[in-house]
Amino acid sequence: MTTTNPTANRLPMPLYTQVLIAVLFGGLLGVIFGQEPYLGGVTNAQLGKLGMVVVQLLKTLAIPLIFFAILDALIRTSLPLSQGTRLLVICLVNVTVAMTIGLVIMNTWQPGLSWQGHVDQLLQLVPGSKAPAKVATSQTPIEDLAAYIPRTILSPFSTNNIIGVVLLALVIGSGLRRLHSRAARTGAEDHAVVRGVEWMYDWLVRILGWIIHLVPLAVFGVVAQVVGKSGLGVFSVLWIFLVAMLAGLTIHALIYYPLLAWFVGKKSPKVYVGEGADAIMTAMSCNSSLATVPVTLQCLHRMNVSAQSARLAACVGTNLNNDGITLYEAMAALFLAQALGYDLSLTSQLLIVAASIIAGAGVAGIPEAGLIVLPLVLSAAGLPDTVIAAAIPLIMTVDWIIARARSGVNVMSDMLVAILLDAGLKPSAAESGTVRYQPETVVQRTESPLS
Repeated sequence: MTTTNPTANRLPMPLYTQVLIAVLFGGLLGVIFGQEPYLGGVTNAQLGKLGMVVVQLLKTLAIPLIFFAILDALIRTSLPLSQGTRLLVICLVNVTVAMTIGLVIMNTWQPGLSWQGHVDQLLQLVPGSKAPAKVATSQTPIEDLAAYIPRTILSPFSTNNIIGVVLLALVIGSGLRRLHSRAARTGAEDHAVVRGVEWMYDWLVRILGWIIHLVPLAVFGVVAQVVGKSGLGVFSVLWIFLVAMLAGLTIHALIYYPLLAWFVGKKSPKVYVGEGADAIMTAMSCNSSLATVPVTLQCLHRMNVSAQSARLAACVGTNLNNDGITLYEAMAALFLAQALGYDLSLTSQLLIVAASIIAGAGVAGIPEAGLIVLPLVLSAAGLPDTVIAAAIPLIMTVDWIIARARSGVNVMSDMLVAILLDAGLKPSAAESGTVRYQPETVVQRTESPLS
């Protein structure tokens, strides 16, 4: 006779449910007590400071997480040159279209202007803060780009220079990949540094899981502080941010993707969207494109996409097919820049786009990835820490909706890349060759620390 642990089958409350509850009770606390002390002198302002500590923890963890994620991906991924080149070209085209859609929406509609004045209200919640000056931009694009080249090895980590961190990761990762490949050929054990990178990445993901559990607490504290000082009216403009983000994601996913799959990949929208619906809905429900990989592979099989192309796009390419995250990060940064009255040049906007792409690839497949790297992208936009600390918790109140749309877009990107890869393969090539990358291993290794 076997016994069952009564807590084994108990499903944890989804993060978005916890955030909604935190918003409700935080707002209630702010309305009831305002700025007055309660419970032995505790104030809503003190709760807000506690919430901003969690936001700072996310920002602190993001840089090393991206660095070791890129190192780990370079060490582990095995990819033929010709197929890898085709994969990179397709992903580059897709993300370029995504960024173009985002830039057009943000520069023509300029939805962030509706928040002008409201961000200043949030800044007043941070003692000693003041409205920031406008971003100072260099005179030439070369000077803008040169600013991201690391002066020392450690400087990108201390200055949150995400582009510099990625450059270092690519250089170091290439060397470690050679060590790993040499060990695999000779049958020797991996170098201690290679094992250390894998261990460090696993632990960073585990720590991230612990911090994610504190996000509802951060939302609760900051919402209580915001409502206590400014009232419920400060949330009346959130719908504009939500509509702007969803507009960009919808245009990219429901217009660009189906048309490209139809005219280039020879898969009609009925096949592409209809047969891929299971993967799309799974990603939106579990809020992770990486956890959806097994379902994605099943959907691609029903579309008659070769196993080689399916594995290449959904397993290896999932680190690159993050149009949902990159589009959201760039649009959110530009939205807040407009709200603060920043006059960003095209070069500055393109640097924000580059930071969004790099950040999206660096934390690919991790739940709530868009929320984790958003502070870094906002820093790349030139936003001060006081603005980021005040704006992030406000965005969190609707991020659970946008996050599910991002995951759905990322899975649709995986399926589109597989279809386009298959369309470029000869029949004989489609049946030969494999990619040494197992989806079950990917899901277990990346998701388990957060479960």
